[in-house]
Amino acid sequence: MISYKDLGLVNSREIFAKAMKGGYAIPAFNFNNMEQLQAIIQACVETRSPVILQVSSGARKYANQTLLRYMAQGAVEYAKELGYNIPIVLHLDHGDSFELCKSCIEFGFSSVMIDGSHLPYDENVALTRRVVEYAHKYDVTVEGELGVLAGVEDEVSAEEHIYTKPDEVEDFVNKTGVDSLAISIGTSHGAFKFKPGQKPKIRLDILYEIEKRIPGFPIVLHGSSSVPQDIVAEINKYGGALKDSIGIPEDQLREAAKSAVCKINIDSDGRLAMTAAVRKVLTEKPAEFDPRKYLGPARDKLKELYKHKVINVLGSNDKA
Repeated sequence: MISYKDLGLVNSREIFAKAMKGGYAIPAFNFNNMEQLQAIIQACVETRSPVILQVSSGARKYANQTLLRYMAQGAVEYAKELGYNIPIVLHLDHGDSFELCKSCIEFGFSSVMIDGSHLPYDENVALTRRVVEYAHKYDVTVEGELGVLAGVEDEVSAEEHIYTKPDEVEDFVNKTGVDSLAISIGTSHGAFKFKPGQKPKIRLDILYEIEKRIPGFPIVLHGSSSVPQDIVAEINKYGGALKDSIGIPEDQLREAAKSAVCKINIDSDGRLAMTAAVRKVLTEKPAEFDPRKYLGPARDKLKELYKHKVINVLGSNDKA
């Protein structure tokens, strides 16, 4: 058993409380490799923002659980080296079983998500409660989910939205003891969220009704990438073949962040940014074979994107 506290990490409880009081959201950025981690830490240190390092089940398999533990510990020390000891959470994204959540807790994660949203309501409650009872023994915070987001990302997929029902949230929170709740109000997983001509709209009315039912309770938004059109165009300019797609407007996310939404997940935008930078280098310099020559620019582009998100979308800059 490895305690996240020995790695220098924090859980989400205190930073969520501050975010709700301050009207901003904590960035939850997914990572799979060193360059992504460097970009995240550089961006958040430079903007003095707390951060949640998110690891999906697929990313854990890809990177290896032992390496991830040391990468998270290294991220804490790297932030100090860069000049500011920002709060860093290591979080399991979309855990689908008690066993996976338990394993992550034992390997030093400070926060886990148990996603039972695909189960019948009572089974979701029972599974979430079981994870909460285990996690809280080690002061690890737990995120649950009600409602289903459409889209595909890693090992999570659904064909259509099932909006969160406000009349279920109070019962779910009380019965499970979760520390935060992911809800479905119109965001969507993956890069291919909406087609041009559609007008994506977060259901703020559902969000505000949920806030009334569980006042002061931390709310989480998944699938909140905006799919920047300039980055999509750059990918396609340098040989990509991305279909037309648009994401969640950033002004709507900023509005949500002023409410009880205190954690916003952003993954696809980062993937797009890195891909654009890699394609550009390999197209302009086809003889290049040193990975540092294309992963370095990819890291830099990702850092700038994340600094923009922190400052202009989430409002978490200078809150570390």
